Amino acid sequence: MSTPFATTRRSALSLWVPVLVWAGVIFAFSAVPSLGTGLGTWDLVLRKLAHVSEYALLGLLLARATRRPAVAVALAAAYAMTDEIHQTFVQGRHGAPLDVAIDTAGALGGVLVWLRWSRRG
Repeated sequence: MSTPFATTRRSALSLWVPVLVWAGVIFAFSAVPSLGTGLGTWDLVLRKLAHVSEYALLGLLLARATRRPAVAVALAAAYAMTDEIHQTFVQGRHGAPLDVAIDTAGALGGVLVWLRWSRRG
């Protein structure tokens, strides 16, 4: 027989495990020494699109877990800051405030998608 506590714990895990897994994926990509493709300008465009995409998913997952859009964006922005700091310790990488802004914009996009989905249901 399932107790209310076990159900609540299982529900919390189903909300937060995807957030933690995705944050781990972002951390792993940030630990790669160089992600350059040698495509010139396209390299820059592709890397910035990757920032937007990975943080859009993080924002969506955080909104799903917290049910509070402003908190989700703030948490994603805080993680983006720590991610950029992390990159300063990786050879061939550097931290950039502009990337934090791009990441935060991506997170906001993900939160907006979550808001739209959550209002439909």
